[in-house]
Amino acid sequence: MAVTGAILVLYLIAHMVGNLKIFFGAEDFNHYAHWLRTIGTPAVPRRTVLTLIEAVLAVSVVLHMWSAVSLARRASAARPVKYQAKRKSHAQGYAVHTMRYGGVIILLFVIWHLLDLTFLVVNPEGSAATPYERMVADFAPERWFITLWYVLAVVMVGLHLRHGIWSAFQTLGLRTARSDGALRGLATALAAVVTAGFLSVPLSITFGWVS
Repeated sequence: MAVTGAILVLYLIAHMVGNLKIFFGAEDFNHYAHWLRTIGTPAVPRRTVLTLIEAVLAVSVVLHMWSAVSLARRASAARPVKYQAKRKSHAQGYAVHTMRYGGVIILLFVIWHLLDLTFLVVNPEGSAATPYERMVADFAPERWFITLWYVLAVVMVGLHLRHGIWSAFQTLGLRTARSDGALRGLATALAAVVTAGFLSVPLSITFGWVS
């Protein structure tokens, strides 16, 4: 869970930085999109490195989900009888709703995102347009419902990220009574930066700041 989570966090940060290239204009954003597909050329064929990255991400997602299910089953087997106390713990409340149900929303979003901007099945511009044009068309004001769906999914990613990072600190034994506040603050700050970075692009397009 921790290893695959770390891989996905690093990817999210890199992906966010790449998305922000859109604020430098169409030429820079299109050049970045082209560079992603030509990393390593001519030493390796076009898209080789990107395909390897996608394969690692796909395996990481599957293993991350498998780890979550396995840990949930182990926890359930270790305590088959419910506690008599009615008060929900942090793990039973926040973690269940944010990590488990939020994870379902994130999975659905990833599938839609791939169909939209990778396979270009649901993108309004399709394969004939440039990456910049596809992005702008995707979050145009008249497609506000797509932006809303994106915002919901990214917020879920942020909450998932915050709890995941804090849990990783705890799992690695870094959390103590003295460091708890600082680690929670670090997890919150990193999640907030990633969330804000991803949301800045679609919101800027929807409100006309990028066109």
